[in-house]
Amino acid sequence: MTDGLDATIVLVRHGESTAIVEGRFQGQSNVHLSHTGQRQAELVAARLARPHASPALPVPTGPPLEIVHSPLARAAETAAAIGGALGTADAFGFELPIRPEPGFMEVSQGRWEGLLATEVEARYGDELRAWRRDPLTTWAPGGESIVDVAEQRVRPALAALLGRLADGRTAGLAERPQVLGMSATRDDQPWSIVVGHDGVFKLALLTLLDMPLRHFWSLPFELCGITIVELVGGRARLRAHNLIDHLAPLEERAQAATDQRERAGAL
Repeated sequence: MTDGLDATIVLVRHGESTAIVEGRFQGQSNVHLSHTGQRQAELVAARLARPHASPALPVPTGPPLEIVHSPLARAAETAAAIGGALGTADAFGFELPIRPEPGFMEVSQGRWEGLLATEVEARYGDELRAWRRDPLTTWAPGGESIVDVAEQRVRPALAALLGRLADGRTAGLAERPQVLGMSATRDDQPWSIVVGHDGVFKLALLTLLDMPLRHFWSLPFELCGITIVELVGGRARLRAHNLIDHLAPLEERAQAATDQRERAGAL
């Protein structure tokens, strides 16, 4: 994408939504955060407001350039919580730009959206099983192909994001040390936060890492989990995936119920 870029991208999936609580397929349904989701958003926001508190996140020392988010309500609400926490005097002390980006909207689930997972299983069982086996060749009726989403939405959105990170900065070198412990994140390196969804983040991470889309199901994203991708001389490397220690204050019973609903496999 952007040759020679030294930068960091932090991916944060939205919190639990009302549709997840009800066991419904979401896709591009504009549902809001549940009470648990609001608390998850507060907790991930507090973590990002103090990124170098132990255990430190592998991000630069300065403030992020911006917070970019899917315009869907559950992501926008999570992004707003993060922006509010990062703007306090205890964090970076000023209001950060918050930018909605339609390219990071969730993969459309077409006719499955709004239906209970049990209804999708009963009415579209063959298509659902095929989608889970091979998402490159099968997807929700009336929904989006992940190939189309990756090419038409995710790649342009990432290119714009990386372009803003690269603007006015000197290119780095991929030839310098790459092994952790022998190299460190540059303190002057720019970074941005992206708040989005499981499906579209799978495509974003595969794109950044230059991995085939057939690995779509290999990269799950936790609700309000933190994933960090660092670019060194334009080469992406995964520094952290699905960090959720900040969610520990949630009641164990509530978190277990959330995990059980997640296993339904709906986006």
